[in-house]
Amino acid sequence: MPKTIGIIGGGQLGQMMAISAQYMGHKVITLDPNPTCSAAKVSDAMIVADYDDVAALEQLAQQADLLTYEFENVSAQALTTVQPSVAIPQGLKLLTITQNRRLEKEFLQRIDIPIAPYQNITSPSDLPTHVEKVQYLKTVMFGYDGHGEVVLRSDTDLTAAKAMAQEINCVLEDQVTFDREISVIVAGNGQQYVTFPIAENEHRHSILHRTIAPARIDSTTAQTAKALALKIAHVLQLAGTMCIEMFLRADGTIYVNELAPRPHNSGHYTIEACDFSQFDLHIKGILGEPLSEPLLLRPAIMINVLGQHQASMAELRLAQPSWHIHDYGKSEAKENRKMGHVTILTEEIATTLATIKLSKIWD
Repeated sequence: MPKTIGIIGGGQLGQMMAISAQYMGHKVITLDPNPTCSAAKVSDAMIVADYDDVAALEQLAQQADLLTYEFENVSAQALTTVQPSVAIPQGLKLLTITQNRRLEKEFLQRIDIPIAPYQNITSPSDLPTHVEKVQYLKTVMFGYDGHGEVVLRSDTDLTAAKAMAQEINCVLEDQVTFDREISVIVAGNGQQYVTFPIAENEHRHSILHRTIAPARIDSTTAQTAKALALKIAHVLQLAGTMCIEMFLRADGTIYVNELAPRPHNSGHYTIEACDFSQFDLHIKGILGEPLSEPLLLRPAIMINVLGQHQASMAELRLAQPSWHIHDYGKSEAKENRKMGHVTILTEEIATTLATIKLSKIWD
């Protein structure tokens, strides 16, 4: 039976969730403070309100059969007030864990998932007096794409670190020297769990630059990464899609870096490259429908379009007609703001990477 799905958050992830839901015959109501957000264009209705507006969430709960969220900085406390009156299949445990770096690390340690060494920082006095190794100071809450982060490379970085630690609780992570960063997109319906092909990622200035799928790793490493992802999904009784970012060291050791309790930028390649996208399985998962193991139809490269790249997209559309260009429809282009992405299906990864470089768009 068609359902009405309430999506909290109207950015590009909410937009693509809504498109998948609409194709399946469901209705979508989106809650977002921006009336012209990306998802507004593909939603049946909008509720314009802040994510922690309890009255607005209650209105959404009354109109929807179930709620989902597109990012983890939604107020778990506010959702607690509406949980008795509407289904939230992802649950609040997953949201509470993943929106707090300290809770996330403690959870992963409890279930014996390898993570980088870290310590909790509750005041500037918890910081080292001298920088002896590279470490990352990250806010416990509300960090993304490099925001809420100070890299400690020398003693001169301690001033900024102390200022941040004075304002908010943080964690101090040791740097992990890794060969590749990989991510596993896993989807579940609360009882059954499947994984997408493992992807490898490259970041620039702490923002995802591109994703290559499948990752250029051996089968043993791929099976280890998949097993870690499925273990986490089983423990959480995952409903919907989740991304697990991992660091792969040269010796084959894997550290889990971060959990994202929803579709993820590194999974955008699945729209064209797989038989079901990460957004399709998110919708099917939160509805409790059976899931099939996703198939990779062709290898792919996904590359982000930031504000500084957007002007080149019209020309690229004509020059590369086989490339899939996605525009999120954001009203204002800003430097380093995600405005869209490009997915390229290819059997020759190295050749396509060279073609991307020759375009000079992402130099």
